[in-house]
Parts: sequence; structure tokens; C-alpha cells
Amino acid sequence: MSCNCNPNHAIACTVKQCMHHCDTENYCSLNQIHVGTHETNPTVDQCTDCMSFEKK
Repeated sequence: MSCNCNPNHAIACTVKQCMHHCDTENYCSLNQIHVGTHETNPTVDQCTDCMSFEKK
């Protein structure tokens, strides 16, 4: 399922497997995203996650 894309140029994204990714541009179509972590004490960027991700 693809989004009816209106790219939010404030949210760059290259995760093409997400339903909110704009297929023609590397931007998210959401107005805002939720960034979270899967670690108790995150210390590097790999510890963070886009919690707004939804698989296409």
C-alpha cells in the first residue's frame, strides 16, 4: 500500500519499505514522526528508531 504522497521536506527519509515514504522523493509524508529507542541507555544513533514506521 502506497501513501498518497505529499512530501514533508522537514523529514528526510530513505526507508522505501515504509508506507509513509514518498516513492518519488526521499522524504516522509507524515506531518511529524515519533523517534524512540530500543535501548535502556542509548549512546549511538543506531540505538534510535522511527516509531512511526509502518511496513508497506
